[in-house]
Amino acid sequence: MLIDLSKASPISQTSSNKFETKVLDFIKEWFSDSKMVKIQTSGSTGKPKIFEVEKSKMLNSAEMTCQFLGLEKGNLALLCLPIEYISGKMMVVRSISAKMQLEIVTPSLNPLQDIDKTIDFCAMTPLQVENSLGKIHLIRNLIIGGAAVSETLKKKIWESLIKKEKSFESLSHTNNFQTKIFETYGMSETLSHIALRQIFPVTDEWFSVFGGIDISLDQRGCLTISAPKLNADVLYTNDLVEINHKRQFRFLGRIDNVINSGGAKIFPEELEKLVKQHIENEVVFLGLDDEQLGQKLTLVIEGAESDAVNTELSAIDYKKSFYKPKEIIFVEQIPRTENGKVNRLQLRALVNALPKRPQ
Repeated sequence: MLIDLSKASPISQTSSNKFETKVLDFIKEWFSDSKMVKIQTSGSTGKPKIFEVEKSKMLNSAEMTCQFLGLEKGNLALLCLPIEYISGKMMVVRSISAKMQLEIVTPSLNPLQDIDKTIDFCAMTPLQVENSLGKIHLIRNLIIGGAAVSETLKKKIWESLIKKEKSFESLSHTNNFQTKIFETYGMSETLSHIALRQIFPVTDEWFSVFGGIDISLDQRGCLTISAPKLNADVLYTNDLVEINHKRQFRFLGRIDNVINSGGAKIFPEELEKLVKQHIENEVVFLGLDDEQLGQKLTLVIEGAESDAVNTELSAIDYKKSFYKPKEIIFVEQIPRTENGKVNRLQLRALVNALPKRPQ
């Protein structure tokens, strides 16, 4: 379904499936007299909750993104994220704000499978990008959120786009657009992202914060966000970061994911990033209860165990001896939330329910 959102009025189109109906219902809600919109959190780090947000603040967020990416009237956006969450709702609001055309595709792991035209703007999860590598060259501005972009996926993105560029050159075609891909940082309380980090065609180490947003560190070393146009409250996150003089920051890990093993504090996200440079499987480090260590560093790998994977794992050079997992567990599937985030709470329960293996 294609919707023209260049007009500041409700639309009269009818839907052909359940997802399109939900999107049209949200657009109807948006153009209603109510000044508020209900948002549902993903529940990746706790119990899902619903809260209300002012439409004016959602528009402020939309304008920040559209201005940063240079989106304008007549551009074509693609919605392929669940409309229940802020990620899906903000794609609609950005399209309304910039007066764009909006293509609606039912969320799936391969949302580009039936797309054969240039898309000016799209937001996807890492899993969706993973399954759309053959067509991401069709997107001019792609933002990836919902979970961290792994080193393996970054490599695949580069290989795919460089290969496609060489294919264009060999056929004497001219690519009329430059694909730009960004990783996002944000949360429901900041009405989607407040910072972007480019990963193609330039690889940035730091997230760049939008104008009008101030960041700092609290006593724990966690990111504090002051964004009055988005949220009246100062937001205290559980994200450990490093900030530079350019108002940019680098993500280190979540403080509630920190593993305390034998008195050593370990950031699982840093170790996951390292392991993903060696194997393509999804991996998660957990701290499982242990009488001696307090928490036993455990590596959970999605997929079947194999000699090839074990060989790659044995070659990993951990900077510190206590970074090496005490146990490695293979599971068929790592639990995820509806919008693609790894659900560490469910994964911990799943692992704890497995038969104990001899040490």
